Amino acid sequence: MVENRLQVLNRDAIKYIAMLTMLLNHIAHIFLERGTPLYEIFEDIGFFTAPVMCFFLVEGYEYTQSKMKYGLRLLLFAVISQIPFQLAFGNSTWNMIYTLLCCFLILVVMEKVSNPLVCKGLLLLLILATVNGDWPVIAPVLTILLANDWGDRRMMTRDFFLSYLLFVVLNVQSYMNGEPGDWTLYAVTHSLLSGLGILAAAAVALVLYNGERAKRGRAFSKWFFYLFYPGHLLLLYWIKTSLHNI
Repeated sequence: MVENRLQVLNRDAIKYIAMLTMLLNHIAHIFLERGTPLYEIFEDIGFFTAPVMCFFLVEGYEYTQSKMKYGLRLLLFAVISQIPFQLAFGNSTWNMIYTLLCCFLILVVMEKVSNPLVCKGLLLLLILATVNGDWPVIAPVLTILLANDWGDRRMMTRDFFLSYLLFVVLNVQSYMNGEPGDWTLYAVTHSLLSGLGILAAAAVALVLYNGERAKRGRAFSKWFFYLFYPGHLLLLYWIKTSLHNI
């Protein structure tokens, strides 16, 4: 009974929350000064989004009526989103939908490839394919863990926690160009706190999610989630260039 009372959020509501947290993260990276308190808050809140998207990708792959259409939608919007992503952030990395496409292909390999050696080799290649993408390595690893443990809440909790630890390790390593003693305590503390968004995603997905979709506006929400990504990036880029021209 307690568990049922806690499950108050449907899939669409959680995705709207994830879009908001992603927006705050992107606002931080585009407009705020790195290292300021507001920047840190907005950036860290945004780390909620990717794990939630991986969770719903695994769920969606299991229940979708057409995996082919699902994959083609991801491919289409990965391509559409790349120019807005590069304009907004000014770098050459691949966007988050590209990373989710790699995660989708991981699920295809896990389902279709029966040879263990070939399967592991393809999974490794797909993980490496995300290295130059948004949320590299962590997103595909979480996808693999969740797919293997889907339906076992205890194991899925472990999967989110392992992804959190991987996030912390990779972030600590990113500080290692500094002198030991200057970066060690800050790097570990900052990484532990920054990754709390992953644990928040676990709590929402495994405790608050009721397993349902919104009763109204399903078609609107489905396409809005895809269109929001390139759309908000173009809007943020337009605001950034407008401010520079003032």
